[in-house]
Amino acid sequence: MRNLTQWLSDYGESHKHPVNKKIHTVAVPGIYLSVVGLIWSIPSVSVYGTSINWIWVAMIPLMVFYFKLSLSVFMMMLGFTLACVSLIWSLEQLQLSVFMVSLFLFAIFWLLQFIGHKVEGNHPSFFDDFTYLLIGPIWVFRKQ
Repeated sequence: MRNLTQWLSDYGESHKHPVNKKIHTVAVPGIYLSVVGLIWSIPSVSVYGTSINWIWVAMIPLMVFYFKLSLSVFMMMLGFTLACVSLIWSLEQLQLSVFMVSLFLFAIFWLLQFIGHKVEGNHPSFFDDFTYLLIGPIWVFRKQ
């Protein structure tokens, strides 16, 4: 497995144009938030009479990945993920459709991403390796 420096360096190679960087600053965290919302929208599972939302299950391998990169990345992404969960929970408390809001945000932010890469003149990094979908938020928070 590549180390954190290698991941960030490789990701940064295809994100040099100032417009693309600015778009990523907004769109990458937005996509992450929307994915949290989409996972939140999956009906909960009941385990021994306790309802468990799928986001808690999905967080386990994700946080293991981030922990293996570094403790600081793990803490940063754990905090951001919990902030996303809090925002999604708040939307639900306001009786908004978390699924529809998340789907809308997902589509808008991905459209922005592709515009940014059109300006950059290359394709998104995840076309080469899906792991870059997990590296993007780290790159935004550490490089921007």
